[in-house]
Amino acid sequence: MNQLLTDTLHTAPITGTIVLALVVIMINALKKDSLRMEYWVSLIGIAANIALAVWAFPLRGSAFAGTVMTGGFASLTAAIFLVAAGLTIILARDYIAKIGVNFGEVFHLILMAAVGMMTFAAGTDLVVTFVGLELMSVCLYVLAGISRRVLKANEASLKYFLLGAFATGFFLYGIALIYGMTGTTNILAIAQNIAAYKSEPLFLVGAGLLFVGFAFKVGAVPFHMWVPDVYEGSPTIVSAFMSTGAKAAAFSALLLVFTATFDFSHSSMNTVFAVLAVASMIVGNVVAIAQTNVKRMLAYSSIAHAGYMLIGITAGGDVSLAGVLFYLIAYVFTNLGAFGVTSIIENAEQQGTDLENFRGLYYRRPLLAVLMGVFMFSLVGIPPLAGFFGKYYIFMAAIESGYTWLTIVGVITSMISVYYYLRVVVLMFFQTAEEGEAPKVTASGTFALLVSAAGILLVGLFPSIVLGWMGGLF
Repeated sequence: MNQLLTDTLHTAPITGTIVLALVVIMINALKKDSLRMEYWVSLIGIAANIALAVWAFPLRGSAFAGTVMTGGFASLTAAIFLVAAGLTIILARDYIAKIGVNFGEVFHLILMAAVGMMTFAAGTDLVVTFVGLELMSVCLYVLAGISRRVLKANEASLKYFLLGAFATGFFLYGIALIYGMTGTTNILAIAQNIAAYKSEPLFLVGAGLLFVGFAFKVGAVPFHMWVPDVYEGSPTIVSAFMSTGAKAAAFSALLLVFTATFDFSHSSMNTVFAVLAVASMIVGNVVAIAQTNVKRMLAYSSIAHAGYMLIGITAGGDVSLAGVLFYLIAYVFTNLGAFGVTSIIENAEQQGTDLENFRGLYYRRPLLAVLMGVFMFSLVGIPPLAGFFGKYYIFMAAIESGYTWLTIVGVITSMISVYYYLRVVVLMFFQTAEEGEAPKVTASGTFALLVSAAGILLVGLFPSIVLGWMGGLF
């Protein structure tokens, strides 16, 4: 009993968020017109759970018979997911009312998806990792199709579900092969004999299939085909949460399995990582140029950013681990902000997210245009914004590991991205639009965007402090 209590306390961010999600859904079931109460309970609960993550940070170890990591890496990633969930809920309050899907279940699903993300990223047993992956995915499948009367949302949900189920098959088969080879699904136990296992073809096939499942979730080429359609068809705040929280969770789990435990540096598996990184950077950035819809542009942009983070996975080592985590923090604030502005521009019919709708935005909503400009500059990687230092640390880690050629590809493709990111800025500031109704901006939406912009600036201005949190995460 004492051990159970200790394990529960050490995994407080996860257990606390589960309790919060259950409270929110009970309020929804027992009280009429409870949306306002659910909103505030969700935000207060998220703030409390972020505090629990900070409290649990020094408690490095594992819980529940070595199946869940505690403290350090688990606490840091939990805080990232909770921040993403909190900002999404703030943006969702007015957005769901605008598009006519103001159901309290939205807040519950976001919270349960966050539980799945935390479990996915903290699992030190592949079975627990799978449970976290599926909990996160099922919630996102439902959220993608929450606008039941919108054909594109239904299509996005179905496409995400079918391709997600396909990727799950690869993931499970990979787990089965690894278990057949090693006799355990605990990654810490496997890591003790990883040198011997890496020479076994069966283990390598299992690890490869496992990586396919991860590659689908991060949207890496060639497992990216679902990304633009799902991001465009889903409600914009759901796209924001998928592109930040879900991607951060997948990369966190990928780091834990393939960098921190299964060390594949200087192996054939590492070559696969490098090839996927190059393909993702090239395809994501080149195809984004042709997009006229901002949500599709950001979707292909997210594919490119998956490629940049895969450079860190390829490089391996503590420096690249810290670099990828830094990149994830910067990316969460930046992409949430970009999608947040897009959700405000969008109309009640979930249309109006084309580039033309951003034309002359500065003359209608100056603050909105300035904030969108900050997010675009961060995605490009212009100093002193967080996006610049995210790329800098990953490129430096790659050079130190002998992957200079990969860094060169990353720099060249980053230069390509300047065109389509700054195209949005030019449209907003240097062109005028026909007279039309200015987008409605609420206090809660402005607050979420300002928090995102402040996060980008603070992380960019004080990168050493953020990197200091990443020392000795395991």
